[in-house]
Amino acid sequence: MARLFGTDGVRGQANGQLTAELALGLSVAAAQVLADRGEFEGHRPLAVVGRDTRISGQFLESAVVAGLASAGVDVLLLGVLPTPGVAFLTGTLGADLGVMLSASHNPMPDNGIKFLARGGHKLDDAIEIAIERRLGQEWERPVGGDVGRVTPYPSAVSQYVGHLVRTIDHPLAGIRVVLDCAEGAAHEAGPKALVDAGAEVTAIHAQPDGLNINDNCGSTHLERLREAVLQDEAHVGFALDGDADRCLAVDHEGNVVDGDQLLAVLAHAFLDSGRLAKDTVVATVMSNLGFVQAMRAAGIGVRQTKVGDRYVLEAMKVSGYSLGGEQSGHVIMSDHATTGDGILTALHILERMATTGQSLKSLASVMTRLPQVLVNVGGVDKSRADDDAVLAAAVAEEEAVLGDGGRILLRPSGTEPIVRVMVEAGTADQAEAIADRLARVVRAQLAL
Repeated sequence: MARLFGTDGVRGQANGQLTAELALGLSVAAAQVLADRGEFEGHRPLAVVGRDTRISGQFLESAVVAGLASAGVDVLLLGVLPTPGVAFLTGTLGADLGVMLSASHNPMPDNGIKFLARGGHKLDDAIEIAIERRLGQEWERPVGGDVGRVTPYPSAVSQYVGHLVRTIDHPLAGIRVVLDCAEGAAHEAGPKALVDAGAEVTAIHAQPDGLNINDNCGSTHLERLREAVLQDEAHVGFALDGDADRCLAVDHEGNVVDGDQLLAVLAHAFLDSGRLAKDTVVATVMSNLGFVQAMRAAGIGVRQTKVGDRYVLEAMKVSGYSLGGEQSGHVIMSDHATTGDGILTALHILERMATTGQSLKSLASVMTRLPQVLVNVGGVDKSRADDDAVLAAAVAEEEAVLGDGGRILLRPSGTEPIVRVMVEAGTADQAEAIADRLARVVRAQLAL
């Protein structure tokens, strides 16, 4: 049977693959597994539960809470709150378990369940596997006073916002910001954090109705943000996704600033202030070669991982690094958060602008993005991608042409039946030509 848990929890169409019954069962199983591991010994177990603005989050929240309480776990209801806010409060409130209901940047019909361990960290693979195995098994139900209590926690947003604002030392007075809240979980916390830090904020896509989350807005649709920045003559714009764990930006001229560029700006800021642990930043193999080159030129080491913020987090935790992220806008600052946090990213970029007096365009110029082309090749047997000799020879031939001026990454997708061909080169035309040639080889060699 295929695993329920992916790289970021359990996701699927709400009331399709992800039903109330499944949500309830997963919550019961999670409580049982943690109890078996001794996580609840000596105290009444406590969980916190938050969600994004999807209408399906309401019934899924009820199912999750019913499962946890029926298993003897007390529950604090955080309401609508970004994923990093749930992670923060899981740690701050000493909860044994955090639960976030969100499908992040996915369309509204989808939803997801993400479990967080004590301290606000993602669950280990072994615990997720144990939860899947326990799902649906017979169990001894608590009765009477041993069932869980359910209590609203109305100060969740203000407590999370206060934490965010305390992470910066320099006021943001005079900086005009447009913030695209993606009609999602940060529609209240995002603008409040930036205003409380001193910025002048215009919030767009901040009126969620349960149906419009990520709908032509947020970090996957930057067109409206760009228009608003130019129209308002703002200094900068930021776009969050549905659960606000990622952030992309637009400078004052309307140029998109991606996750690699934001990470480069923060790496310099951390290095200058002595906060960049081991003078190293963590990124993924999909990070632009221009980012790697810029970091090396600045004397900053780059530790690269597999694609996924999960793997960035693991590398940071194991080796004690303080900064990491992805091109997609997940930026992790381990001194302040246990997961990517889009609002936190925006605050620290704004602080860098305030302390240096430079625009985001100027700050982002520390790296030059190489033209990057990504081709997704479907209808192929991705399991053979790493072993095909003809394909390997074709890649080697193109790499010899590129030399140090470019890069090729060919990898099977972890979630879809496709092979991804990524090429970086000195010009867009060269990158497109190489990607096209390699895509043809992939189709010919790996055809089903």
